[in-house]
Amino acid sequence: MVEVIELTKEFKAVKAVDKVSFDVKPGEIVGLLGENGAGKTTTLRMLATMLKPTSGTAKINGCDIIHESSMVRGEIGILFGGEVGLYDRLTARENIKYFAQLNGMEKEKCEEQINKLVKIFGMEEYVDRRVGKFSRGMKQKVAIARSIVHDPKVMLFDEPTAGLDISASKIIQDFILQCKKENKAIIFSSHMMNEVEKLCDRVVIINKGKVVEQGTVQGLKEKYNNHDIESIFSELIGGEAKNE
Repeated sequence: MVEVIELTKEFKAVKAVDKVSFDVKPGEIVGLLGENGAGKTTTLRMLATMLKPTSGTAKINGCDIIHESSMVRGEIGILFGGEVGLYDRLTARENIKYFAQLNGMEKEKCEEQINKLVKIFGMEEYVDRRVGKFSRGMKQKVAIARSIVHDPKVMLFDEPTAGLDISASKIIQDFILQCKKENKAIIFSSHMMNEVEKLCDRVVIINKGKVVEQGTVQGLKEKYNNHDIESIFSELIGGEAKNE
């Protein structure tokens, strides 16, 4: 469903992403791991057609992100941590509805999907209030609902639980697992290794724009003879840095 092929992005003399390749199958959750500045967000922005690759490409549901970008946008849901991008003067419902209409949803289907998401994310009490004075957690729920209201087949999440409390984080995690059951392909980045272990079928570890390792969490534990995935991550990042 998602095929990333030697994806590369350069900003002047800086190679932010360097020939990154991986795939995501239907019903699979792949975690994109790396330190701040490793290239995770740049990779996700290219997959979302927000940035044009310097070289390489990716295909989402068979659509090329460079030559068929408009078709790709209809197949994906995107949420970048810290960038809720909501309209403060609109209610939560109006924000979600606006993006549903941008994706060409019919009125009846739109209302049905919004009501479903309101219930899933527990937004009944504030869905018809303006979002300007919402808490960070409330805004994050609205932003996530907005990003997937059109029921996309591929989800791109950059730290979707950032800023949420434990109960709100669990709602998001449960939703991601429900998406997996619905055979969607999910790519998400997270700095929380317990979240990675709970959700991911596979992980792709990036350091300085390059893929340094990928595989299942259990497979990496066996390969490195270490049951602590955070320790494995630190070893890989540190080892790559020392070699350069």
